[in-house]
Amino acid sequence: MSAPDFDLDRRTHGFMAAWRRFVAIFVKEFIQLRRDRLTFATMIMIPVLQLLLFGYAINTDPKHLPTAILMRDDSPISRSLLSAIRATNYFNVTHVAHSVAEADSLLLSNQAQFVIEIPENFGRDVIRGRRPALLVTADATDPTATGGAINALSGAAQIALSRDLVGPLANLAQKPAPFEVRAHRRYNPSGETSLNIVPGLMGTILTLTMLIFTALSVTREIERGTMESLLAMPIAPAEIMLGKIAPYVAVGFTQLAIIFVVARLLFGVPIEGSLLLFIALSTLFITANLSVGYTFSTIAVNQLQAMQMSFFFFLPSILLSGFMFPFRGMPRWAQWIGEILPLTHYLRIARGVMLKAASLSDLAYDATALGLFTLAAMGVAVARFRQTLD
Repeated sequence: MSAPDFDLDRRTHGFMAAWRRFVAIFVKEFIQLRRDRLTFATMIMIPVLQLLLFGYAINTDPKHLPTAILMRDDSPISRSLLSAIRATNYFNVTHVAHSVAEADSLLLSNQAQFVIEIPENFGRDVIRGRRPALLVTADATDPTATGGAINALSGAAQIALSRDLVGPLANLAQKPAPFEVRAHRRYNPSGETSLNIVPGLMGTILTLTMLIFTALSVTREIERGTMESLLAMPIAPAEIMLGKIAPYVAVGFTQLAIIFVVARLLFGVPIEGSLLLFIALSTLFITANLSVGYTFSTIAVNQLQAMQMSFFFFLPSILLSGFMFPFRGMPRWAQWIGEILPLTHYLRIARGVMLKAASLSDLAYDATALGLFTLAAMGVAVARFRQTLD
């Protein structure tokens, strides 16, 4: 065999040996992935979950928004206008307010997205050509949820009134419209997205960091071999859990303070409501996320699995809570899932206190839901930790 042929044969054998080693490592790694069911499920479920959420649950043009009507005029024209509002896809008339104070309360408590006021003598002023104002007050803490509805209202109402403005009144049905739509974007008049995003960022940052910190706590103790020392101490499981999550409560409040300062100095985000109320409800939210993370840490075998579980909880939280997209634009099933998540209620609390000056009575539903979730999460965490000890 000549020298060139020998060199070629040697390189071929070397390549084949390297290829066999590569295939062996590839098969070994694939077998390990298949044995780690959580990692394998993560690879499959994350793209499926994202496709389902973005494809079905995300809607930037929400419709059927809860609306309160303040009816001060009972003329045929006003009734036709009310029928037109009910017939649109944007407004779902859920409340009939009897006073301005009642209408304001509905906005503060998140029971209504809009308050539409038909003023006194509206029908008479339309007939006399005085172009009265149809007053629309929108909860603009989420600007993307209100723009399309306000734009659609004027056209729908004008079409409806064209059926009443006939005969001698036909000239009123021509442009300009016989009335004007006067919109008031309450709580965020200029429609600044920072006023909507920054309060929401508080919740998302706290959710992510609190979950990860505590999700790694027990698994880290087990991997380092220090869990035996804890178990040898005369201490109850609940005491261990509270002792391990208490430092992270302080970390959460430190993060909250930093976000407050940055939001105020750089973005001009106000704090209209009670700071003490916000701190109290933030404590509930931080404790809820710490309890969820602690539960994950008792289930996970290692730190990688704890991180994966945290991500599976965090992804639906940011997509279904109303942080990235309007909550009321999602289908009903997605809203039901969102109502279970603590971030959904905390976003309403943060925006309510910071932008609306909402009181505890206005936030009673979200505060109660957050408290119940916290109690349930802490109960599951203690029960799981007791099983871990056994």
